[in-house]
Amino acid sequence: MMYLAAAEPQNPLLPVWPEVVIGLICFGIVFFVFAKKLLPNINQVLEERREAIEGGIEKADAAQTEAQSVLEQYKAQLAEARHEAARLRQEATEQGSVIIAEMRAEGQRQREEIIAAGHAQIEADRKAAASALRQDVGALATALAGKLVGESLEDHARQSGTVDRFLDELEAKAEAVR
Repeated sequence: MMYLAAAEPQNPLLPVWPEVVIGLICFGIVFFVFAKKLLPNINQVLEERREAIEGGIEKADAAQTEAQSVLEQYKAQLAEARHEAARLRQEATEQGSVIIAEMRAEGQRQREEIIAAGHAQIEADRKAAASALRQDVGALATALAGKLVGESLEDHARQSGTVDRFLDELEAKAEAVR
């Protein structure tokens, strides 16, 4: 410190040579430490990071390719499922139409059977009613004729023949009028 005080004033633009030399030596030591110890570690970390990024990009590309492949498979399966659903709907519609046609035919057949059975029953009832009516009309006509003639017409064979002849004549007249 005495040296500084005894010396003449120094120009601020000119460096002090001993400080410059010490600064250069310190800079060389720091540079050497950085170059030998720190710089390889930094380069290694940077290289690992670069490889990780490149690997990540490659993995992302592979994942994207795989995702695209899966998407295409999904779209193909979806299209196939839609096609299958349309086919099943068409089959169900056709089967429904066939079943409806069969049910209509069965209903028509049953209706015809019911109508035929009804007609047969009506005809049987008509014949039974006609037979009962003949007997009743015959009995009434015989009784009336017996009262008019004044004698009994109870002979069953004669009564039956007379009544049948009378009713046949009435039916013939009715058919002639039609």
